[in-house]
Amino acid sequence: MTRVLVVDDEPQIRRALATNLRARDYVVDLAATGEDALRLAAERHPDVVILDIGLPGIDGIEVVRGLRGWTKVPIVMLSVREDEADKVDALDAGADDYLTKPFGMNELLARMRAALRRAAPVEELPVIESADFSIDLAAKRVSRDGSEVHLTPTEWGLVEQLVRNRGKLVTQRQLLQEVWGPEYSTEANYLRVYLAGLRRKLEPNPSQPRYFITEPGMGYRFEMD
Repeated sequence: MTRVLVVDDEPQIRRALATNLRARDYVVDLAATGEDALRLAAERHPDVVILDIGLPGIDGIEVVRGLRGWTKVPIVMLSVREDEADKVDALDAGADDYLTKPFGMNELLARMRAALRRAAPVEELPVIESADFSIDLAAKRVSRDGSEVHLTPTEWGLVEQLVRNRGKLVTQRQLLQEVWGPEYSTEANYLRVYLAGLRRKLEPNPSQPRYFITEPGMGYRFEMD
């Protein structure tokens, strides 16, 4: 059975989540502090972590950093904070998804399932085939309608980062650091310009992107049907 570690300093939220998850046959461990979360994660090896960002002592973002030092367990963050900077910090630290309180149980369950699916080992495909283009990761080549699409080295860097993380949100900071370098971690305008160019080259309708999706204020995601 799937083991879930729930970390929240509010007893009523811990009880509610434990009751709902156990009713659906999840094994649940509970922690009220960041220190307890790290200890339980090391002892019990959960399959997914539901983690509040605002904790006494070590906060949720520090817990994410601690976990990412040794595990790739999926982490869904919870918070009453609506500031985009908090969301970006949590995602940059290594969280997989983010929910703002109050939230519906069905939405949380859906996000948990999605995070678990993304974490499942998958065979690395050297060629990604969509309905509109193909991407050869080994040859670093993109083709559309049988003809090669010319991409600049920067455009290819963006495509490769997004495709290798397909289905996952890649934050602006991650993309900037991977493609341009650490000194460009706040130059979000670079991304908007280059993503617009990629969409013109690859999207069937650039004004309504199907593959290269923007998550406003947070980052980008590569999706395929």
